[in-house]
Amino acid sequence: LKLDSSVDELLSELDGYLCEIKEAQIRDGLHILGECPEGESLIDLIIALHRKPCGNVPGVTQALANDLDVSIDTGNYEANRETECVVGGQTFRIEGKVIAFLEEEAKRLLECSHLDNLSGLEKYPEFAKVLSYIFKNTLPNLRATTDELTNLMRGLSGEYIESGSSGAPTRGRLDILPTGRNFYSVDIRTVPTLAAYEIGARSAQLVIERYVQEQGQYPKSIGLSIWGTSTMRTGGDDFAQALALIGVRPIWDQLSRRVIDFEIIPVNVLGRPRVDVMLRISGFFRDAFPDLISLYNNVTARIAQLDEPLESNPLRESFLNEKQTWSDKGLDEGESEKRSLYRVFGSKPGSYGAGLQALIEDRSWDTSDDLAEAYIQWSSYAYGESGPKSAGEVFKTRLSQLEVVLHNQDNREHDILDSDDYYQFQGGMVNASRAVSGKQPEAYFGDHANPSNIRVKSLKEELLKVYRSRVINPKWIESIKKHGYKGAFEMAASVDYMFAFDATTNLVQDFMYEGIAESYLLDPENRKFIEEKNPWALRDMTERLLEAIQRKMWSEPSNEVRRKLEDLLIASEGVLEEDM
Repeated sequence: LKLDSSVDELLSELDGYLCEIKEAQIRDGLHILGECPEGESLIDLIIALHRKPCGNVPGVTQALANDLDVSIDTGNYEANRETECVVGGQTFRIEGKVIAFLEEEAKRLLECSHLDNLSGLEKYPEFAKVLSYIFKNTLPNLRATTDELTNLMRGLSGEYIESGSSGAPTRGRLDILPTGRNFYSVDIRTVPTLAAYEIGARSAQLVIERYVQEQGQYPKSIGLSIWGTSTMRTGGDDFAQALALIGVRPIWDQLSRRVIDFEIIPVNVLGRPRVDVMLRISGFFRDAFPDLISLYNNVTARIAQLDEPLESNPLRESFLNEKQTWSDKGLDEGESEKRSLYRVFGSKPGSYGAGLQALIEDRSWDTSDDLAEAYIQWSSYAYGESGPKSAGEVFKTRLSQLEVVLHNQDNREHDILDSDDYYQFQGGMVNASRAVSGKQPEAYFGDHANPSNIRVKSLKEELLKVYRSRVINPKWIESIKKHGYKGAFEMAASVDYMFAFDATTNLVQDFMYEGIAESYLLDPENRKFIEEKNPWALRDMTERLLEAIQRKMWSEPSNEVRRKLEDLLIASEGVLEEDM
């Protein structure tokens, strides 16, 4: 929120933010193998699957907007953008409110239809088309979730299992349903696809625009994490984004749609300076996409040799400076040039991850510098044309130059506090860059879940959204309770990952720790659930929050909350001793 805004503007922005939190897609518990959701959970799932157009039908809100003559583009809206829209007898002043109304109306109509007929929908011809698609395709495929168990047994018996495509169903990829099939990935020779490049280019522009708005200048160097799983789901959004930032476009064969070369976009056509992009690839990306690594190395080598003004080509500027530095240290010209071109880094061949999870779990670190050292050791293998090389000094140089650390998420079927990978890769890079440069780079989060409405936010904004929309949301807490031991484990995991993001980025605020303490451990009903179903999770969460206090990450806890947590830790250890 902009504190220098008028009261009316602040209220409008707050209203829009609340709408964004309200409409956030969160998991209704965990998936149970072979079971399709029922009742309200099934309705919510269908809404989530049909938020975006798929097949030949529009998304549910888009269809209703057409039926009700709503002028807002439901695929590309801003929650706090002002409007004046009358729909359903109500007048709305911001777009987020309109979208919220349309989603509630879609849910009501789905419930009234009982998912088995189209009667009573004469006033909603576009929405009726979506319902028809749901009844004929989506619903039967969802109810075929029982195939998961059937095909598991067939697979264990050595029988054939039908294959299907891979992807994220909430991103408009309903063709991957039903589940319970083998899945095939992508032809790596087509990555990035044309669609992926268009998404990556739009996202790259949003990153640049945000940085310019905040810093008043163009970014020179960006660190981007790329994972193999997301590359397979999207056809290469992240990789395409890196190419677009540098100012390069792939060339595809017209018939096979395979990438056969690339073209360099002139700076005067690009309309901005190029960006020097370092890739931190996952181990799976390294194994699955060697061609993309080779392509990126060719791209950066060509860009470094361009005869362009250095202010328009930061990659060339860095290349020339480093080449001279290495030469001054006694390296020959070939080796100096090779090291100066390293832009793709990852873990040692045969290893995976970023090396931070064990330190966080075991509490075997004293300062953030220890975490930085671990990240650098695990990430400093350069993947150049001559194969993987240990290149710690070069990697530190790259980290010291970073102005932005970027990570993208291609779907909303999970969030950044659902997995340790997010804090290890993005948080680890932020922390390592700060450790070697002495300054904190900007941390951006690219939301690619809706290809027609890509958003780029700060990592802090995304952490706050996930915290408010899921982590302390009573609806999520109640849904996770259905899973007993595993549900309590998921709660503890969210605490761990939020703590780890704070350890690496310093972006978690005191009220977030306090909110978790109040919601999970000091709420009598929730504490009783955790204590009964998973007392180890109760102890682990209590220890983690006290660790945050001891490390002054939770800087100003109230004496009362601290005392309650200390008492709870003693009590939880007593319960565990009794069980043993």
